This record gives sequence, C-alpha cells and structure tokens, in this order.
Amino acid sequence: MVKPQFEKVREVFEENFEIRDEVGAACAAVVDNELVVDLWGGVANPKSGRPWQRDTVVNVFSTTKGMASMAVLHAASRGLFQIDDRVADHWPEFAANGKDHVTIRQLLAHQAGLCAIDRKLRAADLADPDRVAAALAEQAPAWEPGTRHGYHGISLGWYESELVRRTDPAGRTIGRYFNDEIAEPLGLDFWIGLPDSVSAARIARVLGDWYRVRMLGNTSKLPREFVKGFLNPRSLTARTFGNPAMLGKPARYNDPAMRKLELPASNGHGTARSIATAYGDLAAGGAGMGVIPEILAEVSAAATDPTGGRLDAVLHTDTRFSLGYAKPWEGFDFGTPSAFGTPGAGGSFGFADPERKLGFAYVMNRMDFHLLDDPRERALREAVIDSLT
Repeated sequence: MVKPQFEKVREVFEENFEIRDEVGAACAAVVDNELVVDLWGGVANPKSGRPWQRDTVVNVFSTTKGMASMAVLHAASRGLFQIDDRVADHWPEFAANGKDHVTIRQLLAHQAGLCAIDRKLRAADLADPDRVAAALAEQAPAWEPGTRHGYHGISLGWYESELVRRTDPAGRTIGRYFNDEIAEPLGLDFWIGLPDSVSAARIARVLGDWYRVRMLGNTSKLPREFVKGFLNPRSLTARTFGNPAMLGKPARYNDPAMRKLELPASNGHGTARSIATAYGDLAAGGAGMGVIPEILAEVSAAATDPTGGRLDAVLHTDTRFSLGYAKPWEGFDFGTPSAFGTPGAGGSFGFADPERKLGFAYVMNRMDFHLLDDPRERALREAVIDSLT
C-alpha cells in the first residue's frame, strides 16, 4: 500500500529488486501518525523459497538501538532519572575505574569510552543481566569521557538496560520495559529478545554467511581503517564487536537461542511498519509513546560534538550522536536537523524527522557492507522525502 502521492516509493522499492540485488525487504513510512507507505516483497528464506509476508519479522541489528533508546526516553519522561545525572547516581558500582563523573548524556552519545568490554563473556552470560552488569561496571574507559566518541556497537544497549533496570520500580530489563511500555500500547510487532510466541514461519533468515570473508571483497564501501580494525582482534574496533565472538558474526543471529537473548543493541526483530509507527509517534510529538515535550526537544536538538571532534574512534569516520541516536551531518544527511535514528549492519534504518512529522523504516535480509547510506535504503528514503514536497 502507498498513498497516491507516494507512488514513487513503490517504484523505487521494485527497482531495488531489479537493479540493486534485493532479496527480501520491507519499507514503511508514517506521516503525522498516518501510515502512507507499507511495502514488502521478495523472499524471506532463500533456502526454502518462503516469501516475505505482511507479518514477516527480521533482525535489524543496530537499528535495534533506536528502538531500545525509546525506552530510555520514556523512562526519562517518567522522571526515573535526569539526562544530566551521573550514571553512578543510579548505579553505584558503575563508578569503578574512573567512571564516577560519566553522565547519562555522555553515555548515550557514545562519549563514555565504554565501547569495548574487557571481561570475557560467554554466550550463557548474556542471559544473566547481573553477570553482564558486573562486566560493564568494572570496565575502564578507553579515553577521557567527553573528549571523543566511538560507536558503542554492542555495549550501549546493555548499559541502557542496566540504567533502566536500576531506576524502574519494577526492575525490568530494557526488553521487558520496551514491550510493556511501548510495544504493547502502540501495537508494535517488535521485540528485543524474540519470544516463543512468534512462529518461526514469520522470521526472515539473515543472509550473513561468510561476512568477514565477503567484507574483503567490499572494502570500497567501508572506511579503510575500519576494515583494518575489524580484522585485527587487538584493535578497539574488533574488541567493540567481538565479546563474545559470536556477536560479530551476523549469520549467528539466525540461531533460535540467539534470537531469544536480550541484545538491546543488535538483535531486535520486527517489521518495518512497527519501526516506522514508533518513530512516527515521536515525530508527531510522542504522545502515544508517553515521551514528554522536554525530552523530545532534547533528542530533536542538534548534537553536541565531543571536544576532540567527530572522528569516531571505532568506525574511523565522522559520526554524530545524541541520546542514543545518530543525528544528521553532511556525511549522513538523512533529514532535517531535528531528525534522529539508527542504521543497522547490512542496510536497515529507522528514523524520525519531527520537522516533517515523518517516521521511516527499511528492513531487509540481504546484508550489504555500507556503514551508512545503503543505496537501497537511501533511494527509498529520498523517494519518501521527495513525495512530501
């Protein structure tokens, strides 16, 4: 379905299959809380030939971060904490190893220097929030917080979850909090930790086999220093994504046991329609989600760069972040200055643009190698924006 003025989006969606090697995908857009684009197509599982259906869900990797951060915005709106509080005010153990003055704002902006986790974690540890919290609390920053930033690719979701768990009167993890306070009230098909109630027949298979090997054939799409770092196990980049090692292997996210874990930075499963609906609510004022105007104004405002500039210590390219989200800049100009969202590995993306009252989402199962601006997603995003003018 597309509303009449959005026919160009349908054309681009079809072009993605014809000329951009799309396999299975969905795209949705919500304007002023009205669903104006709702498209899906292709194959959800190439091995079986199962088609992508209206209710197909797929892992969206780091696009999960934006959904998880909605729980943080909601908790802040309830007054569970203030954005400029010190993290240790609510989580005393966090103060260890020089982190006593790190603020929630710095943490959410990837400025805390906590992108890597040094304590070796096992897969079994990830199901125990107390074990994960202990590893997070003892971590020393990789730089002086606030002086630079680096993408907290896996760790951010766990830090957010522990902050929510420490401040929520019910002690819920971020996956449970998101489900209770955001997904159910808004009627979203999106989960951080996939429940058994979601049939395997609804889940798209991520095409991420031999990802590291294939990366070597796609280095032109990535910052050179990022590729070098990703392949060097001692680098900050590799350490950011490799503890446990399975978290840096996209194909492992097809494992049923992996899908069930709460990995609030990397394994959210859902539909494009649900992601766009959630962002659309924020873009229209956040009333349905229960985010107050003061918090929405914070995330809509221009990002404040760290004192050392925008060069990302993990991704080795310029980035901008605020309150758990990427913000537009000349290298990733996805909306007006009020826009915020998060892209995911392989090409998925969800964002809100309050100035346009727009919520947008693109999800897919064929992973490509662009850190930002996957051509399939960008073509759809630009078609939606062009249709609004």
